[in-house]
Amino acid sequence: MILDYRDKNFTEILLDFKTQDLSDLDSIKIKVDGKIIEEYGYKSWVDFAQINYLKMLTPVKENDGIILDFKILNQNSSFHNSNKNDEEKYGVDSEFFNVDKTTQVSFLHYYQDSLKFVDIDSKKRILDLGINKADEFKVIKDMLDQKNFDEKEFIGIDYSNSAIEFAKEHFKYKNVNFLCEDINKLDSLKIGKFDLIVSIGTLQSRNINFKTTLSYLVQNMLSENGSIIFGFPNSRWIDGENIYGAVAPNYNFSEMSLVIKDIYYAKKYLQQKKFRVTITGKDYLFLTARKIGLNKVNDE
Repeated sequence: MILDYRDKNFTEILLDFKTQDLSDLDSIKIKVDGKIIEEYGYKSWVDFAQINYLKMLTPVKENDGIILDFKILNQNSSFHNSNKNDEEKYGVDSEFFNVDKTTQVSFLHYYQDSLKFVDIDSKKRILDLGINKADEFKVIKDMLDQKNFDEKEFIGIDYSNSAIEFAKEHFKYKNVNFLCEDINKLDSLKIGKFDLIVSIGTLQSRNINFKTTLSYLVQNMLSENGSIIFGFPNSRWIDGENIYGAVAPNYNFSEMSLVIKDIYYAKKYLQQKKFRVTITGKDYLFLTARKIGLNKVNDE
């Protein structure tokens, strides 16, 4: 199916596209004038794809216009719809396990910035809650020289036994330990305090009390000058594609109130505890907190 939008602006395109029946299609092509590409750029078409649950493929130039090619995503193909039990919803046989956040430039950029903000070079003990297959540790390793990496201690915790076993096998270093444990029972682990606590997309899980967990981490598991990086998903993984916009119960569209509420609470709480807090990111919103005074130049 080819839609000819050469004579339309983006307002008209968006309105018309919503009237199209794509239910029996695997892909769709759109023909546009070169001038609309020059005016809006290809980024607008990437946004268009996300809004309409499409994956943008390689455009093709023709004499009378440009053909934009899109794969239509299967909206039912998502780990958000999984019926697996909580332990293996994110295990090696799950759709989630095939997701690699670090292949998303916006995730990688803002996560790296957060690690720089907390001065990752100076952190000696690092804890990751919801480590899965160790993607966040891999990013840290790539940012450090070998000596600095070897001098640190890393502990990753996840409720999925299969994910933990995978991480043990594929991120095998003597200074890295992985534990299959329930985050709600951290007090029973006796693993001490940490200079950096990381948790990406985990603390908002339905079986975790976000406020209680946050206060426990700060009061009992963070060292005196420790830092925090929390990643809040502002996107959904659908048919292998990262689609912008947070999931919310009882809505069939993106709705960000719960994400904003938790971020606001965490920021105010940490500021009261004398942390400098930043909120950055796009598809994942990063709350990054470090103790005031550790970096006097940037804290002034």
